[in-house]
Amino acid sequence: MSIPIIGFDEGDALLDWVEFTNALAAGHELPKAEIGDTFLYRSPDTLLSRSAWIDGMGLAVKTANIFPGNPAAGKPMINGSVSLYSDTDGSLEALVDFHLVTKWKTAGDSLLGALRLANPEATEVLIVGAGTVGGSLIDAFSTGFPKAQIRVWNRTLPKARDLVDSRPGTKVETDLEGAVRNADIIVSATMSSTPVIKGEWLHPGQHLNMIGAYRPDMREADNTALTRSQIYTDSFDTTLDHIGEFMIPLAAGVIKREDVLADFYDIESFPQYDPSQITLFKNGGGAHLDLMTSHHILQKWKAKA
Repeated sequence: MSIPIIGFDEGDALLDWVEFTNALAAGHELPKAEIGDTFLYRSPDTLLSRSAWIDGMGLAVKTANIFPGNPAAGKPMINGSVSLYSDTDGSLEALVDFHLVTKWKTAGDSLLGALRLANPEATEVLIVGAGTVGGSLIDAFSTGFPKAQIRVWNRTLPKARDLVDSRPGTKVETDLEGAVRNADIIVSATMSSTPVIKGEWLHPGQHLNMIGAYRPDMREADNTALTRSQIYTDSFDTTLDHIGEFMIPLAAGVIKREDVLADFYDIESFPQYDPSQITLFKNGGGAHLDLMTSHHILQKWKAKA
């Protein structure tokens, strides 16, 4: 039997954002994943492999090759794939496009947090950051919050305009503070090492959803945003001791570990929307989410065959 090779366009056409968040939630009902990362370097190039094993679902290895010199030659900087293996006998079940898995995992992870914590009747969603993830977030949050006007702010205005032009119905914002104050949901996907979201701008009823920080020296929200919010995350294991968003304020005593109230392995503890509270969700990612995403893509692929 031939092994499915699922490309971006073929897989993307099969998926729905809300259905996918339900699959992520269901994946966290299974035993907790075993995860591991491997890095290999040949300056300036990097090979990153992230692996996960969930008992009852299977195994996945997501490999990314990062070649910073490629764009100058008109080639993508990042290439890769996800190898998905059977939980019963370890046989190869599918090869799935790297960019397809990354798109749905990253935006779907944040959407699941927002669907659990934010105002379901939200009318204003602000996307902070106009990179590749920003486009996926527009698609995801437009589906999850169909009544909302999607607005985009970016440090460089032309990049925000380019993104908005590619997504009819969205609007550009030039005043970050004003846009944050007016939004029901703020989704931040920047590469900033210093906070861009200030807690003094927030008010009860808002939901702040943070994606961009992934290194120990990176943060998108300041201490005030954390101390004013009820805090949740996708995984304690991939955020508390690994990402500056939590590591830095934890080390400074601004917050305590118990202030991060729940992760997706205790998703039933995520409260219903409360207009008297500010909620904050940190998307930390992880190989277990790559496995859940790849597994869902494969199930949709099999269903259409």
